Amino acid sequence: MELKNYMEKLVMEKLDIVIKANRTTCNCERCRYDIAALALNSLPTRYVATSSGATYSKIDSLDQQFHVDIVSAITQAITIVKKTPHH
Repeated sequence: MELKNYMEKLVMEKLDIVIKANRTTCNCERCRYDIAALALNSLPTRYVATSSGATYSKIDSLDQQFHVDIVSAITQAITIVKKTPHH
């Protein structure tokens, strides 16, 4: 059994899409991880430990507002990282 923050998976899935939409965003590994970390810190965690828990979280993630919140958190994180990149 493994404990996993399902929100991390969702953020990483959307990260490339949002970075590509913000063309002036650095796409280096360090900036990508900084953006993901900042976004995850502003979003609620969704830990799963079993396959039934993963199924519940996947159903929850289908909500439109859920996706809007993720994209918004990534966009805000991009703004912060652009101002003070660590690369």
